[in-house]
Amino acid sequence: MDGRDLVRAVMEIGTAGGRRAWRSALRHRRADAVGLPRRGAERARVPGSLTGTEPRPGGGVLRFARSELLVRVTVGGAVFWGWDGAEPAPSHAVVGGGPEPDPRAVLEPDTGGGWRVVSERVTVAVSRLGAVEVRTPGGAVLRRELPPRWWEPVEGSPGEGGGGARWLVRAEVPADARFFGLGGRAGGPRLRDGSYRLWNTDPKGGFGPGDDPLYITMPVQWVVADAGTHLAFHDNTWDGRVLLREGQEGAGSGADRPGTSELRLEGGPLRCWVLVGTPARVAQGWAGLTGSPAVPPEWALGYQHARWGFGSAAEVRRVVAGYVSRGLPLSAVHLDIDHYDGHRVFTVDRERFPDLSGLARELSDQGVRLVSIVDPAVKAGDALHDAGREVGPRGAFVRDAAGEEVRGEVWPGECVYPDFTDPAVRDWWGGLYEERLKQGFAGVWHDMNEPVSFAPFGDATLPRSARHSLEGAGGDHRAAHNVYALGMARAGWEGLVRLRPEERPFLFSRSGWVGMQRYGGTWSGDVESGWEGLRASLALVLGLGLCGVPYSGPDVGGFGGSPSPELYLRWLQLGAYLPLFRTHSAIWAGRREPWEFGPEVAEHARGVLAERERLRPYLVTLAHLARRTGAPYARPLWWGAPEDRVLRDCEDAFLLGDALLVAPVLECGADRRAVRLPRGRWYDTVTEVVYEGPGQVLLEAPPGRTPVLARAGSVVPVRGGDGSVALEVWAPARGRTGGGVVIREPGPGFEPGVVERYSVRWVGESVVVEDVAGEVVEGVVVRGLGGRSPGRQA
Repeated sequence: MDGRDLVRAVMEIGTAGGRRAWRSALRHRRADAVGLPRRGAERARVPGSLTGTEPRPGGGVLRFARSELLVRVTVGGAVFWGWDGAEPAPSHAVVGGGPEPDPRAVLEPDTGGGWRVVSERVTVAVSRLGAVEVRTPGGAVLRRELPPRWWEPVEGSPGEGGGGARWLVRAEVPADARFFGLGGRAGGPRLRDGSYRLWNTDPKGGFGPGDDPLYITMPVQWVVADAGTHLAFHDNTWDGRVLLREGQEGAGSGADRPGTSELRLEGGPLRCWVLVGTPARVAQGWAGLTGSPAVPPEWALGYQHARWGFGSAAEVRRVVAGYVSRGLPLSAVHLDIDHYDGHRVFTVDRERFPDLSGLARELSDQGVRLVSIVDPAVKAGDALHDAGREVGPRGAFVRDAAGEEVRGEVWPGECVYPDFTDPAVRDWWGGLYEERLKQGFAGVWHDMNEPVSFAPFGDATLPRSARHSLEGAGGDHRAAHNVYALGMARAGWEGLVRLRPEERPFLFSRSGWVGMQRYGGTWSGDVESGWEGLRASLALVLGLGLCGVPYSGPDVGGFGGSPSPELYLRWLQLGAYLPLFRTHSAIWAGRREPWEFGPEVAEHARGVLAERERLRPYLVTLAHLARRTGAPYARPLWWGAPEDRVLRDCEDAFLLGDALLVAPVLECGADRRAVRLPRGRWYDTVTEVVYEGPGQVLLEAPPGRTPVLARAGSVVPVRGGDGSVALEVWAPARGRTGGGVVIREPGPGFEPGVVERYSVRWVGESVVVEDVAGEVVEGVVVRGLGGRSPGRQA
């Protein structure tokens, strides 16, 4: 119990809910004391010396004195290795059994008594003591994992059979490398020296850059260095910790100190995937390995308004009327737990919302959808609890070691928890979304699914001894915790597809794990209402995008506080260029409607929302490209130039697709800001002033403006004045060409959309846009023709 836990525990014991939380936490402690095997005597081990090899397709098995290692290079260049019999499958993250082995990659002797597997894109070398190196075709070492160490229970000790070995593996990377990823990290996107826990956690209040872990943790690491870019994924769902330390290049003839990544796992298998190449190639390989991102409905790329505390249908109507009367675009309204009857999932408070389906139809006529919160916890003793007990031979709910249902304390009171690692439970739960659809909801957002059980001390989740199906393999919460929300997302997604097969579902989840992009997106959770929270919002979106979850965004304005007009406007401006654009706030927090911040902010907000609507066809294109290529909508500045060391350290600007560079204002009182430009020509989208990169420029950023630059030669689909899709083209430099891709919204279903490719070039004194057939495209808006002199350098 830390200091915050102690203060919270003392404060909560005086309330009825607090006393229930105390009892729940104590029950969980007792359950673990009885049902969780304690670790007894352990033996520290290392693999030992190499004793033999067995060639297999794509690689082979290397046997050491005390362990064995499977190494495989797959078609497409992805590398897999697993210790002590670990195979690619079964896996919660990897689709199918993973890619097929590369038949051209064979195990062959290497220098120093080791062995290697050589393929077109990558070489994997294993030393005689078990160190694994990943090399480029040119021989540069991208990653070197030292022989693992593990602690296994001594035969006959109390801990035998209690989860197997605890692992420690240390990797070295080039001295100039930078680390990214590990899921949603508020202190990113660049991950500095420190410790990062792998355990999905509700931070119990507003969070900022210094809080870790948060709702989504993933053992997925991007490493960007001069030698190349690679992604490393240790496919293990157990609690763990990653210790990162950036390297240092030696001065003069001094030796380099490599960067290091140390991974400690409390159990489960030790297996790793590595993908190498350009960032775009790595992202495409990652999507191929873990599944393509879901494409949200077109309307979900518009502006959305949420609040915990609407309180009634009348208040929802009042807020929507405020947007409509002011001519402000609004795509959706999100209802939080206060629309439930007693906070119970899949119910409606009929006094406050007497005709919810009628309200949904009324809003739909105005172009506004309703989106519902869905929590996993089920009120103990109600009808849904009784129905869940009839699912399968043991019921739908998580049980303890004694076979009793695990109970926790959440918003409705004492609750039970569906076991989403059981296919039968997922099927039952997915069918329950029919009630939401009948109420008129067009989408859902999953909350409290880490999962949360209120506790005044310790982890606010289920006891680690709680038993789960784990797809029939069986196990406890230590293995199931991090994938609980992933299973819930799968249940919801598959249920919605069954219930409404003609429409793409809209689903996003507060928690999740590797592969969650298959079932929708996520949002920041309860980010604090401050400038640090604003900066954390961008870090989360960029980090999650690199981990394969491209659709995400923050609670604009923060969750729990009352932002100043300046902070609210800057947050709204940032959100307008992020995939999920949604305001949200707590029941005790200040309002988030733009007009509540005064006439000046309201007028600036009008321009922000209008620009989002204008760019919606571009976001549609990015959404479909993400499904095809795995590339996130919002990307770090180094995405197209990972060799640029300065860009690797730039965390306050980002690329929106290939065409736009967004430089949000993240500092209080700032009216200008420095922006580091990647190579090439860039246009200020407001003034059309030209800037040449690489280099740094100083841009004006008055309250009503976010600096946005367009890449010369790019093609940006935008919404025209008549509502149709128009092409906005930015002139390439003289003597250069450009081009772009457009995918128009194919409809509400699962059609992939038609890829339109365009090329841009100068013909005499005009810029001409042509399609793939060489036909000139008419009606294109060409910008940047003024040829204004380059802007000043910062």
